[in-house]
Amino acid sequence: MSTPVVSISGLSHSYGALTVLHELSLDIGPGEYVVLLGPSGSGKTTLLSILGGFLQPTRGQVLIGGRDCTRMPPARRPTTTVFQDYALFPHMSVGANVAFGPRMNGVNRAERARQARETLALVGLEQAFDKKPHQLSGGQRQRVALARALVMKPKLLLLDEPLGALDLGLRRQMQDELKGIQKRVGTAFVHVTHDQEEAMALADLLLVMQDGRIVDQGDPERVYTRPSTRFSATFMGENTLIEAEVTGVEGSLAMIKTPLGTLRLDRPGARLGKAAITVRPENMRLGAAPAGTVSFGAGTIAESVFQGSYRKAVVQSDSGQHIVLKLAADEPAGIGSRVELHAEPRHVGLLPG
Repeated sequence: MSTPVVSISGLSHSYGALTVLHELSLDIGPGEYVVLLGPSGSGKTTLLSILGGFLQPTRGQVLIGGRDCTRMPPARRPTTTVFQDYALFPHMSVGANVAFGPRMNGVNRAERARQARETLALVGLEQAFDKKPHQLSGGQRQRVALARALVMKPKLLLLDEPLGALDLGLRRQMQDELKGIQKRVGTAFVHVTHDQEEAMALADLLLVMQDGRIVDQGDPERVYTRPSTRFSATFMGENTLIEAEVTGVEGSLAMIKTPLGTLRLDRPGARLGKAAITVRPENMRLGAAPAGTVSFGAGTIAESVFQGSYRKAVVQSDSGQHIVLKLAADEPAGIGSRVELHAEPRHVGLLPG
C-alpha cells in the first residue's frame, strides 16, 4: 500500500466548551479525490481549515507528505486552498494572478510567466493570460483560481465550496472539468460541499460528516446505495427506512424480521438485535419477486406524481409501511392499483439499531 499523502490521527477541535471535531482519524492516498459532505455545522470546513493551517487543532496530529504540519502556518505547508469567492486580485491580469505565488517565492519573471502559461493551459485558459478577472465568466474565474493553486505544485489541494457561486448548469460542467484536471495533475484533492450530487460526481472517497464526526465513508456508490448509518441514509437523498430486527445469523446470512415479512440477506458481520432496512426509491421495483431478489410483499399505490424524467410513487404496504419508488415516466402506476414490490439484494442496506 502506498504511503498516505495525509494522515490525521486523534484530531479534535473546540471553541471554548463547544467541541466541533471529535477524535477524527483518516488517511488520504496519493491522487485521491476526497469529498467532505455534510450539513452546515457538521465540521467539514473546520477540518479543511486545519488541513490548510488556518486553524490549529485542540488535539491530534496532521501529517502531510510524511511531515508533521500540525502547528505549521499556511505559507510553510505543502497545501493550497481554492475558495468559493475565487479571491482573485481584480487589478492584476489573469497571468499575474496565477504567477503571484511563484513571485512571492522569488521565481524570476520569465520563469513564473512560463509556469503561469503552462498551468493556465492545463485548465484550458491559456488564451486568457492578459485578460483581467472581470472579463471572464464565473466558471473561467473559478478555473483561474484553480490554476493559481496548482501552479504551486502542492501535495494537497483544498477546495472550500468551490462551485457554490455558480448556477446549476455551470456547476455541473465544472464538476466534470474539476475531475478531469485532478486526474491529469495527480494531486490529492479535498473538497468541501453540502451538495450530494456534486459529492457523488467527484469523490473517490466520500466522507459524510455529522456533528463533528465522520459517520460514513467509502466510495460514493456504496455510501449511497448501502449507507452504514441512519444519518447518511437520509441525508444522501430520499430513502425508505423499515424498522427491523436481526433474529438469526448463520455464517454471513442474516435473518431479518420486518413488518413486511422475514428477509434473508448475505451480510457479513450482521449482529442480532434492532436494525433497519434501507432501499433507495430508484432501486425498488414493481412486480412479483424473481428468484434471487428480495420480496417486499404487496400493497396499494397511494401517490403517483409525474416528475419529468421519472414518476414518483408511494406504495402503502398491507402492513402499513410507506415505500417510495422512482419509476420510468411511462410506467403505469395508477392510484389505488395493487402491486408487489422487490429489490436486488445488493441494493438493500442493513443498518444497526
